Amino acid sequence: MKFTVLPLSSCSSDFSLDSKFPDSSRHCLHFDLTSASSLLNSRLMFRKSLRRFDLSNVETLIPRFLCSRTSKPALFCTNVEPARLSWEVSSQVILKKKLETALKDHRVDDAWDVFKDFKRLYGFPESVIMNRFVTVLSYSSDSGWLCKASDLTRLALKQNPGMISGDVLTKLSLSLARAQMVEPSCSILRIMLERGYVLTSDVLRLVVMHLVKTEVGTCLASNYLVQVCDRFVELNVGKRNSSSGNVVKPDTVVFNLVLGSCVRFGFSLKGQELIELMAKVDVVADAYSIVIMSCIYEMNGMRDELRKFKEHIGQVPPQLLCHYRHLYDNLLSLEFKFDDIGSAGRLVLDMCKSKDLVSVQNLGFDSEKPRVLPVGSHHIRSGLKIHISPKLLQRDSSLGVDTEATFVNFSNSKLGITNKTLAKLVYGHKRHDILPELSKLLFSLGGSRLCADVIDACVAIGWLEAAHDILDDMASAGHPMELATYRNVLSGYYKSKMLRNAEVLLKQMTKAGLITDPSNEIVVSPETEEKDRENTELRDLLVQEINAGKQEKVPSMLYELNSSLYYFCKARMQGDAIITYRKIPKMKIPPTVQSFWILIDMYSSLGMYREITIVWGDIKRNIASKTLKVTQDLLEKLVVNFLRGGYFERVMEVISYMKENDMYNDLTMYKNEYLKLHKNLYRTLKASDVVTEAQAQRLEHVKAFRKLVGIASFQFHIIDNKGYAEEFDRKLSATEEK
Repeated sequence: MKFTVLPLSSCSSDFSLDSKFPDSSRHCLHFDLTSASSLLNSRLMFRKSLRRFDLSNVETLIPRFLCSRTSKPALFCTNVEPARLSWEVSSQVILKKKLETALKDHRVDDAWDVFKDFKRLYGFPESVIMNRFVTVLSYSSDSGWLCKASDLTRLALKQNPGMISGDVLTKLSLSLARAQMVEPSCSILRIMLERGYVLTSDVLRLVVMHLVKTEVGTCLASNYLVQVCDRFVELNVGKRNSSSGNVVKPDTVVFNLVLGSCVRFGFSLKGQELIELMAKVDVVADAYSIVIMSCIYEMNGMRDELRKFKEHIGQVPPQLLCHYRHLYDNLLSLEFKFDDIGSAGRLVLDMCKSKDLVSVQNLGFDSEKPRVLPVGSHHIRSGLKIHISPKLLQRDSSLGVDTEATFVNFSNSKLGITNKTLAKLVYGHKRHDILPELSKLLFSLGGSRLCADVIDACVAIGWLEAAHDILDDMASAGHPMELATYRNVLSGYYKSKMLRNAEVLLKQMTKAGLITDPSNEIVVSPETEEKDRENTELRDLLVQEINAGKQEKVPSMLYELNSSLYYFCKARMQGDAIITYRKIPKMKIPPTVQSFWILIDMYSSLGMYREITIVWGDIKRNIASKTLKVTQDLLEKLVVNFLRGGYFERVMEVISYMKENDMYNDLTMYKNEYLKLHKNLYRTLKASDVVTEAQAQRLEHVKAFRKLVGIASFQFHIIDNKGYAEEFDRKLSATEEK
């Protein structure tokens, strides 16, 4: 069908395009349009050639120039009367049909091209098409398409918060998490939380399971979990209208996944925060939770907290005894860190006692009823309490602790100790000069055989007098050692030319009836030489303990001080906490990250943000003296508290330090914290309006922070459609460049 465009001079006087079209466009133009689709192509050609034309009015202008039966002259006229085009089929409908067809056939490239044309001309498609479009992009395994889906979704939601459904957002977040695009995935989760979309526990488990595979994902997952629990608490206490959206309380499995990854990547302080959060939202800790929490307590040096678990676990069936070997391992590790050898020995005896296991029923162990433990000292009435169910094992849970126990093993349905534990016990008892207690412990654990092994190892590393003392202790207790063990010690004396000690030992051997002719024992027998080559592992581990004792490590006294500091801070006994904290530098002991975290946590709970700036000064001094190695979770806690207190210079200082040391910054969390507390801060203040130099500097720090986290000087809801379209095209181009 052929159409003719008449000269513009024939147009009616009420509308003229002389100012829009160049002179060349006023000549008669001919188009062969066989369908509405070809008309659309012609219109697009007009758009490209006539740049000065306002495309936003094209759809409203074209119909005015079409042939009609009215009396007014028309710009477009047809030569063929019977075949007339129905202009109700607009280009918008054609683009929409093309987009729907491309999405139906899963032709993502074609769909994206059509969508860009549609968006530039008419804005976003209707919600149904947008949901379908984002869903198709979410199913792609290409990270590029997933990135476009994420950016497109955020832009669409800024224009229309209800455009993308909760189900589609859930699919997109899960797809991003599977592709290890953790930041976009967590961003979608946070948008859903703000919009009030309910995320089921099963889906949240899947998303979190993929997020926590990386260090950055663990940071984001833990911060998101804190955000969800805070929202849950707010809704429950009525601080926020329930119509703002329901929040499903995260379950035990979700906490286990995040806590396990905190252990794996060394975020012990964040893990401690999550444990307290479990108590706050009343999530029951199962057997996996208890073991993971024991790892976090061990990393933070919280022996008292770990001892509570041990008291409540008691004796359990063999199938759970194997599981809890990690808890005993962590508690034993802390006993050694506190240099409490006596407690370590008692724990080993209690753990390895050989009496038959009794049934759970006889112990009064009710697996259905959770037990209650205080978080912090039980003397604090207002403290948090956490519910534990030691016998509950989630089938679909993950332990999250993939390391082997160092000090405790499990065999024949019983717990036992490793040679590493034995070496630490021997070294500790000798260093504290309490060898009689060691002799009793060794005999209780393994009888004469274990005592002989320890004596031989002591001889091998030159601890001859210690070996002799154990011989005497065993003889005094009525359990004399065998002749071979005596001969091994005697041989050591002769090799070291300690002849007087050798004579004393010979007399003891004769008195005990082990030998009749002392002169025959002067020559080292082949049996003794063979004995020297046995149990070399214990000997080597003893040497390692000796060398480790000479190296710098955290003093045991600091663990004691941190425990006291933790108690005072949880009880909000600020004066006692400060006194305890000041003891640390007076004793010339460098504080640990746990020391600072405990103090910051107390000041944060009291809203004393200025005091946290003083703590930051102490942290910087210890960093400068190279006595402190700070962690990401400690610095992140500082940033959040400085934001709450409005100390933006400190905020930028800590963030800069984290960047310099390749630590991850959760800028979205910082942004949300800022908008929650300081949304309108300095919003209308200009640099020319400031009065003091301090105010000018503060304004600059606020501007720098807003720029860093992506808070623009304008909001999308106050700009016009044209401005929004330009902003969208700019971000769309940036997405395509990615």
